[in-house]
Amino acid sequence: MGTHVLSMRIDGELLDRLRTHAAKRGMSVQDYVVRTLVRDDFDERFKAAVDETEKFYGLT
Repeated sequence: MGTHVLSMRIDGELLDRLRTHAAKRGMSVQDYVVRTLVRDDFDERFKAAVDETEKFYGLT
């Protein structure tokens, strides 16, 4: 399987929100993001977010 590196560029406001959520759980931002990505419902939540974004921009 191996390992891979994921790099993201996010704005300061989003990073602050992630830091806040992570701190409430006593986690680093990296650990919080990884934990969120491995949640069982992530795929469904991600698809819903993509669908809403496409509706907003009139792509569907």
